[in-house]
Amino acid sequence: MLVSLRIRNLALVEELEWHIGPGFIAITGETGSGKSIIVGALKLVLGERADKSLIRSGADGCTVEALFHIKDSAKLNAWLDEQGVERCEDGQLIVKRVFSTAGTNRQFINGSPTTLAVLAQLGDGLVDLHGPHDHQSLLSNERQLDLLDSFAAADALRAKYGEQYRELNRLTNERDALAGSEAALERELDLLRHQVGEITDAQIQPGEEEELLARYTVASNARKLLELSAAALGRLVESDDAALTRLGEVGKLLRDLERVDHGASRFSDALTRGLAEIEDLASGLQRYAEELDIEPGALAEMEERVTLFETLKRKYGGTIADVVAFGEAAAARLQKIESRGEEIERLTREIEKQRAAMLATAAKLTEKRKAAAPKLAKSVTAHLRDLGFKKSDFTVALNALAEPGPHGLESIEFVFAPNPGEPAKPLKAIASSGEISRVMLAVKSSLAAQDTIALLVFDEIDANVGGEIAHAVGAKMRAIGEERQVLAITHLPQVAAQAQSQFFVAKDFASGRTISTLTEVKGKARIEEIARMLGGKGDSALAHAKTLLQV
Repeated sequence: MLVSLRIRNLALVEELEWHIGPGFIAITGETGSGKSIIVGALKLVLGERADKSLIRSGADGCTVEALFHIKDSAKLNAWLDEQGVERCEDGQLIVKRVFSTAGTNRQFINGSPTTLAVLAQLGDGLVDLHGPHDHQSLLSNERQLDLLDSFAAADALRAKYGEQYRELNRLTNERDALAGSEAALERELDLLRHQVGEITDAQIQPGEEEELLARYTVASNARKLLELSAAALGRLVESDDAALTRLGEVGKLLRDLERVDHGASRFSDALTRGLAEIEDLASGLQRYAEELDIEPGALAEMEERVTLFETLKRKYGGTIADVVAFGEAAAARLQKIESRGEEIERLTREIEKQRAAMLATAAKLTEKRKAAAPKLAKSVTAHLRDLGFKKSDFTVALNALAEPGPHGLESIEFVFAPNPGEPAKPLKAIASSGEISRVMLAVKSSLAAQDTIALLVFDEIDANVGGEIAHAVGAKMRAIGEERQVLAITHLPQVAAQAQSQFFVAKDFASGRTISTLTEVKGKARIEEIARMLGGKGDSALAHAKTLLQV
């Protein structure tokens, strides 16, 4: 449900914040007052391409922001996760569009920047918008099939079929790849054998690269390390002024000190401990230097191993782990191709089994569709009778496919004949906007409980109708409003009077500028607005308005 809509600097709207309730909501006003701006703002926030000419004159940019309340947001949140945008919190979805005269165009979902394509995909599931020349989802054969399956309570069965269809395609593609041209397979075999052999011959051990690099770093710097350790050892024990020689002189002085003051023995003890540490240090350096005496052949082997690892990583992956994984995948593929005869036979058996299971599900799905199609057609026809098509014919045609498709064994088409004696036509081929608008309303009335889109917007789809039909149109919209939110821009008082709430769009002139405003009309103000729509504000018009509003 749409909770609020904020518009800034769009066409004649300078600043507008619209808070909307549930049910059927009518939007009325004089021709040219700016009612279409509301629909335009919704289209923008739902992914329609922005035209900078829509920006209010004198402004640098335009902003449209919509807040939706999503009753069950689990499925939507999963989709938002896939798109890399923030989830809904407490069922609140915030969608925002910003575009400027400089041509910059940004869009956000729950504060996360996103693409226009993602925004449009989101909008398809949020709002169904119908206007004189804007019929959207209902004219799509796939959407018609969605609606029939919902009416038939076949959604779960169709989902099962879809999974089986995709698995059948996967198995078939795998078998076809194995049964491809011999020349291509031989070339792939040669390559795989080379790749597997190269990786296998390397005999890579877990953790080997880290250990090898540590040893190679030391070995390749052995000369410098020997020089440093020898210099340190010389300073400790081997030179004329070595540290041990100097400390021996210090020990003689401390012994002389102790002979005079027996309490100074602690200094001699400390020196003895220090000498022992330094002698251990010297021994350690001696052993370290001996170990650094690496054979040139050993260093060459390490260099060769490091080079091999770098070559493998360059060819098969960024890390040795990637190389190993590549080798395992290549070995598995090699084994499949080498034993492709047996593998093709196995896949063929799986394909036959999967196809049989899929066709069994498809048959059940077809059965449900065949049972539901006439019931849906009968319901829509009844609603069309109320809307003035007294002798029309509406049919849900099921057309068998030559091969199973992604949605079953048939496609469907909503077919309509508005007048007796005229040929029935697919819904999308009907030219009259008045006819298609009423057919849409009839279909929506029949499917009100099944349609998953929570917000319906009717933009003057009641054009070219009047009198009792106008009353029927309003009644249908009010009935749909019991199931979901309905916004209707209308010039018909019979339609507006049946709305749960009504908003009036006016065009004012202030501070030298023309602006459009949106105000909810209640009580006396609503009676006067309905009277205006009837053609005047005289006593008879006001009385008629009260009758329509039943006040």
